[in-house]
Amino acid sequence: MAYKTSGNDKITDNFAAGVFNNVTVKNYYTFDTVVQGSTSGYVSGGGPPSINEIEKFSFSSDGNGSDVGDLTRGGQSAAGTSSTTHGYTSGGNAPPRSNVIDKFPFSSDGNATDVGDITQARDLASGQSSETHGYVSGGNAYPSPHSNVIEKFTVSSDANASDVGDLLSIGYGFAGQNSTTHGYVTGGAGPSFPTYSNVIQKFSFSVDGNATDVGDLTQNRFYVTGQSSANHGYTTSGAVHPTVDASGYSNIIDKFAFASDGNASDVGDLTASARGKASGQSSTTHGYTSGGGSPVVDTIDKFSFSVDGNATDVGNLTSAKQGTAGQQV
Repeated sequence: MAYKTSGNDKITDNFAAGVFNNVTVKNYYTFDTVVQGSTSGYVSGGGPPSINEIEKFSFSSDGNGSDVGDLTRGGQSAAGTSSTTHGYTSGGNAPPRSNVIDKFPFSSDGNATDVGDITQARDLASGQSSETHGYVSGGNAYPSPHSNVIEKFTVSSDANASDVGDLLSIGYGFAGQNSTTHGYVTGGAGPSFPTYSNVIQKFSFSVDGNATDVGDLTQNRFYVTGQSSANHGYTTSGAVHPTVDASGYSNIIDKFAFASDGNASDVGDLTASARGKASGQSSTTHGYTSGGGSPVVDTIDKFSFSVDGNATDVGNLTSAKQGTAGQQV
């Protein structure tokens, strides 16, 4: 384990953060628990019809999800983000579309509370998580039909979100990923259906600003799902055909590097159900794609971060649903 002092030196040893030899140190990898989880994945909201269920499943052993609480309202296609202590579900469509930021605890099972608002009521946005903020990017907004807004809200105190930048264009149905320094937005549709994208966009966590084009997915697609390892972003599933039906969905697992800008590569497939509008979760070792349609499924798929390959079906959600938000701890 590595630790960081008040200077630029790192201390390497197998002990917890604290005071050692009169030097105060802290866990240098604390942020990993935001990018990835070590205990549980969460699936919140979804439908049809719209539901408010929060469920979780274990990362340590394969198995089914269980119902652990409720959001303040039902809704599909909200954006999911995570802090080290709470999960957040922002926006969504019940209908009508919502601007609510719901927050629920990781430490104990329970219901969510309404802790703020995003700047626009919208669904089909992507979510990203930094150490200090949750981000909601793009989406299908009201009264405007689609959005290019990047907004953020603090996780240190309950508050509304603020507009901090723009995506390359208005759109919806993106996937969200995050490294320790940047948020990523991949795929999506817009500005007018059936125009859909293969672009990988990137924006900084340290400085508010607009996103930039840093690479391409292997397919133009929307209703995609995002996962993040320590070194790579993953984009799974999605719709690849202007007519949204079973024949127009993808089961591809795309992977792109965080260390250098570039295109994604196809590294595997999900299980038999090609689908869209699933939710993504990330442990320290695996990515998960949960639920989705069409047809609507209850499948929890799991794939390795360390070895490229196909996903395996490791459990079921409490019901078949799509348009869910994903979180992890």
